[in-house]
Amino acid sequence: VQLVESGGGLVQAGGSLMLSCAASGITFSINTMGWYRQAPGKQRELVAVITPGSGSANYADSVKGRFTISRDNAKNTMVLEMNSLKTADTAVYYCNAYSAWPKSMDYWGKETLVTVSS
Repeated sequence: VQLVESGGGLVQAGGSLMLSCAASGITFSINTMGWYRQAPGKQRELVAVITPGSGSANYADSVKGRFTISRDNAKNTMVLEMNSLKTADTAVYYCNAYSAWPKSMDYWGKETLVTVSS
């Protein structure tokens, strides 16, 4: 599975940004897709995750009500809409796909930087 991210950039606090992740390869084996982020000096954390088959999504408490994760199964893409951005959302964001077949494996996209200015 290959993941290609797009989006991100610089935005003022209160603004919005959208991140996209396109998956290719053995995409039928993907169990979940999600976004992680890592801020300077902090550990990588889960932001949001979605199950492509059911559309069921879960969010970190810090982004609930502000971020929305969605997927387009026909296009094998995943989108993270980020609204009401805060300076605390500044981080490097990573697209992730987890597959349990043929073996348990996490796939990662290249990092994309989101900077929220005050």
